Amino acid sequence: MNGLDLGALRTVDGYHYLATPYSKYPHGLEAAFQEASKAAALLVRAGVKVFSPIAHTHPVAVHGLIDPLDHDVWLPADKPLMDSATGLIVVKMETWEDSYGISVEIQEFKAAGKPISYMDWPR
Repeated sequence: MNGLDLGALRTVDGYHYLATPYSKYPHGLEAAFQEASKAAALLVRAGVKVFSPIAHTHPVAVHGLIDPLDHDVWLPADKPLMDSATGLIVVKMETWEDSYGISVEIQEFKAAGKPISYMDWPR
């Protein structure tokens, strides 16, 4: 996986928080969920412990009838998971640089002095 030091990521205690675009993903929310799940699966298969908030919260929002785009709901829900994570992996999917959620996640990890890695993603 281009852009990642998998050997170093495998040896980390704890887990990495996986940042992927969602609300502005040009192919829709379901596609964003599927791509986030695929990225998480690739990392898990490579031996990297990750938590993907999109893979967790998308089905919770859909089946729990919660607005999937409400940052006032999801950012506070994700905050304890960011706080507990060892580091952040940002998946460079389309629109990742325009994502409000990813910008908040990067700010949180920078402020905490935690490592941030970037994972290339095919378009």
